[in-house]
Amino acid sequence: MTTVLKPDICVIGAGSGGLSVAAAAAAFGVEVVLVEQGKMGGDCLNTGCVPSKALLASAKAALAEAAGKKLGVDLGPARVDFARANDHVHQVIAAIAPHDSEERFEGLGVTVLKEHARFTGPDCVLAGDTEIRARRFVIATGSRAAVPPIPGLDTVPYLTNETLFDLRKAPEHLIVIGGGPIGMEMAQAHSRLGSRVTVIEAQKALGKDDSELAAIVIDALRSEGVTILEETKVAGVEKTATGVSVNVETANGDRNSVEGSHLLVATGRTPTVDGLDLEKAGVAYSRKGIEVDPGLRTSNRRIYAIGDVTGGLQFTHVAGYHAGLVIRSILFRLPAKENRDLIPWVTYTSPELGHVGLTEAEARRRHGDKVKVLRAQYSGNDRAQAEGKTVGCLKLIAGPGGRLLGADIVGTQAGEIVNLLSLAVSQKMTMKALAGFVAPYPTLGELVRRAAISYYGEAPNNPWVRRVVQFLRIFG
Repeated sequence: MTTVLKPDICVIGAGSGGLSVAAAAAAFGVEVVLVEQGKMGGDCLNTGCVPSKALLASAKAALAEAAGKKLGVDLGPARVDFARANDHVHQVIAAIAPHDSEERFEGLGVTVLKEHARFTGPDCVLAGDTEIRARRFVIATGSRAAVPPIPGLDTVPYLTNETLFDLRKAPEHLIVIGGGPIGMEMAQAHSRLGSRVTVIEAQKALGKDDSELAAIVIDALRSEGVTILEETKVAGVEKTATGVSVNVETANGDRNSVEGSHLLVATGRTPTVDGLDLEKAGVAYSRKGIEVDPGLRTSNRRIYAIGDVTGGLQFTHVAGYHAGLVIRSILFRLPAKENRDLIPWVTYTSPELGHVGLTEAEARRRHGDKVKVLRAQYSGNDRAQAEGKTVGCLKLIAGPGGRLLGADIVGTQAGEIVNLLSLAVSQKMTMKALAGFVAPYPTLGELVRRAAISYYGEAPNNPWVRRVVQFLRIFG
């Protein structure tokens, strides 16, 4: 017998975005049904952000000997136990899991259905033997690892982020296809934990970031022994007696092969829309994801889509941002519009690479010669010198009136500094504001103030400013 539920909101997908919508709506006393066929917490908790950052933490600890010697402390040679590093990954997942659990959300008043959801009409979803007729639906099904059509890939064992964290032994030679954030983070992590690593990238590694700053990360990985082949296409993959062989072709037409024990495919993400029967709901979509308007509504006005499934910027914090916009729209009938100019991102390599707002190229297209690029080097920061972390650079992109349009940073704790810059961009702060705040000494945050002060670097040489100063001296 089919059970019929008529909640105010039905959320499909219990990843970051879906859980945020469900928790917020329930907090306001709204009836919510949450449908999830997989693990609560979605990709971020189980196979994405959380396990990758946990493994990176273990990898960073593996360099304690080198870091200690630089500061005058001999810690002795590090001994890496990859299985224990893997244990750490799963302990971190287990520690966070209760916050995203079915039990917690049911305690909040959310009805949780562990079933596959599919639309049967424009206002109805079927989940197992439960029919859900909600006033509004929110699709938050996320994305999965994209697998490119590489000849022979289907004949060899390969890893994605969904299987990588099941390894209990460090790969002898890990070949990574894809030089984006996931590929580069995992390349450095496994290199530090004892693997030989080769990254193959068809274009430029970390190509979505500022090329000057990305080059600093790439150089750092290469200095640690990671082989990075840029502008190199994968022509095919073959199985060997000891693992895999990847046939490659360089930009100048040279052909070669790279042999390794394990293969990681890190070539991006694809939205999860399979099996939702979106056609029956009148929801337009393509292979790029579900089509939404600036308010995140689909072609069916009853239905919203948020996070990775929309095919936009695929970050956990974007899904959370989308959730807030949707709650604003559904519960309070207030206007809500996505603004991608505000979205930050960080690649958690060592050094970290962060960005927020407009890139320099985007800023110049919009504002022409009114754009100024301001810099501060880590080597000029006292805290960075004290800790021996002097490799890095901050770039502030100032527009008309000195308004902060965007920023790029590479260096230690870049992700933490991007927090401040993200606030500054979202609040339309100017160089005057960033130059005027008081930063505790010594901190890396002083980089922001130093870069902002340089906006006024030409003022002492301005003849009018000098005349004003001379005039005011008359009055004592």
